[in-house]
Amino acid sequence: MTMGRRERKKAATRKALADAALDLFLERGYDQVSVKDIADAADVSTTTLFKHFPSKEALVFDEDAEQEAALVSAVRDRAPGRSIPAALCEGILHIRSGANLEDPRIAAFRALVEGTPVLRSYAHRMWMRHQAAVAHAIAEEIGAPDDDAACAALARFALEAPRVGEGYPDPRERIRRAFDLLERGWSAEHGRG
Repeated sequence: MTMGRRERKKAATRKALADAALDLFLERGYDQVSVKDIADAADVSTTTLFKHFPSKEALVFDEDAEQEAALVSAVRDRAPGRSIPAALCEGILHIRSGANLEDPRIAAFRALVEGTPVLRSYAHRMWMRHQAAVAHAIAEEIGAPDDDAACAALARFALEAPRVGEGYPDPRERIRRAFDLLERGWSAEHGRG
């Protein structure tokens, strides 16, 4: 589906704001950049900035909707015979690894987030907002009620798994081990999906 002129302009403004914010944050540090600095760099008003982003922190994380869609897709579009925990593990590892690990800005971005307590906390809250959508997708896949406690728990634990790898030389291996535990527990509980 093609976007109309108005939607293209909105998307371009949103991208310009996110790009300007990231450039300024990487150059000066998060706390040294004001919302006005970002609006000026993108050549828009602060009112326009807040129409696109609800907070300064949100400027750093512009892929919230895409990440949720990818997590739900990992559950719904998994290969036949592939378990839900295994599909979520690979989906989360893919999201967390970033699209282009060769890009030096990825490492700089990660250092910015990890080195800024308000961003680290916001990133975790943002990530955990996907819990309801993931739990709903799991429930649909196994034919459970939407409020099924096991589906909610699996979604919660799956989304928390990346924290198991934080600060370790091989975080991917630690995350996989956490999912191995989820897999064994999940299979014993349901024996399906």
